Amino acid sequence: MAGGHLSKTVCIVGAGFGGLSAAINLRLKGFDVTMYESNATVGGRANIISRDGFTFDTGPSLVNYPWVFEELFAAAGKKLSDYVTLLPVDPTVQFRWRNGTHFHLSSDVKTLLSECERLEPGSGPSLMSFLRDAAGKYDVSFAKLVTRNEDNPLKWISKLNPREMWNSGVWHSLDSELARFFQNQYIREALGSYAMYLGGSPYELPGLFSILSYGEMAMGLWLPKGGVYGLVRGIEKLALELGVRIHTSTPVSEIIKIDSRATGVKLASGETASFDIVVSNVDRDIIADQPKAPRMTPGVVTFYWGVRNAAQKIGHHTIFLPDDNRGAFDQLSKRGIIPTDLPFYVSIPSATDPDLAPPGYSAVFVLVPTPVVSQLPEIAVDRIRSQVFERLTHHNLGLTQSDIIFEEVWTPLEWQRRFGLHDGSAFGAAHTLFQMGPFRAKNYSQRYDGLYYVGAGTTPGTGMPMVVLGGKMTAERIASRVH
Repeated sequence: MAGGHLSKTVCIVGAGFGGLSAAINLRLKGFDVTMYESNATVGGRANIISRDGFTFDTGPSLVNYPWVFEELFAAAGKKLSDYVTLLPVDPTVQFRWRNGTHFHLSSDVKTLLSECERLEPGSGPSLMSFLRDAAGKYDVSFAKLVTRNEDNPLKWISKLNPREMWNSGVWHSLDSELARFFQNQYIREALGSYAMYLGGSPYELPGLFSILSYGEMAMGLWLPKGGVYGLVRGIEKLALELGVRIHTSTPVSEIIKIDSRATGVKLASGETASFDIVVSNVDRDIIADQPKAPRMTPGVVTFYWGVRNAAQKIGHHTIFLPDDNRGAFDQLSKRGIIPTDLPFYVSIPSATDPDLAPPGYSAVFVLVPTPVVSQLPEIAVDRIRSQVFERLTHHNLGLTQSDIIFEEVWTPLEWQRRFGLHDGSAFGAAHTLFQMGPFRAKNYSQRYDGLYYVGAGTTPGTGMPMVVLGGKMTAERIASRVH
């Protein structure tokens, strides 16, 4: 094992993607790593429901930026492809509006050009300009900003030269950035819809986030064989091979602190365990250690449906957008109410991996963004379900409530209970300009020595690739402070 810190013991509370990444990276640096996970399975939000021949991923439903996961395995001298089989998903995303307009993103440039020209004739050159511009932002972001542990905002941003700073897009909104390239409102609404998962709207979040849609178009979207949980299993296997000890069904009730230092954990069983370093992968712990609670991303209601239908008209990955896009974002992020015209996301992973459902049936996952728990403690699930089916029926997509042979539903309260999410926020702290980089909650405690953080609530941010990169950053932070 590399490194010279073998005598240093580390406890990681929570075995989500961030915790598993931190465990692997710390192990590669020679630390002795033990993980405690309250649930029966690892993965955190990226968990699994298996029932009656159906398999559902509970949270993330597709893999983007596969290079992040390839690097994680390569750091241990392994190949991702020896642990996980990635199946391509194309079109990457389908967007549908109530008036019948539809738009498909693709990692095939010819298909993408055709789609843009269909909605905005003559936009081909603009699309190519957009892709070049976003590629530059993407490369600069990951080379100079995203993966750096830097607490000083001026030092953080000073890595960019004046041209890179000017071209970053942080000076105006995502929608304004997209308007530089596209006049068509539907193209802009589709490419701007990613803002919902960042805790804001395309009319207020920085233009830098044009890199999100670019990343999916340039590198594709992928479904691991067996669902996203197939990737979780592969990473768990790597961690175990490296000597990480993982205890599932073992809740931690308290991080023990003595004289301003984290010294170990107390388990729900009453047992205590001493460690030199404690890392929490629990959003609630990260937020509790901040002087001021950050703005959060939305909550979600998620439906898991086993349906008696091949659901061939819908496809793997579809986002249903409202007629009044700005109004829906305003209702959700500013007024704290469920939008009147509901935006939502439908994933049918069995369309790509038929083993996830019995022959002739489909595994259907629906995600509906909602306000967080403090804004809306009670969710009218029946009303939301009806709105979803009203929209599916409107588009004549051949899926009705009578097709459902079983259903499981998780509300923001359930997400909060299962995974320690602050205020039921599904994706962690929002990505507003002043909640990025050194402005975001730090990956170490400023109150307790020996206490560190990893996950969507801290740097670099939300999403599977980000928290995996964050695990590496937390390990680097710890290694730099341990002598």
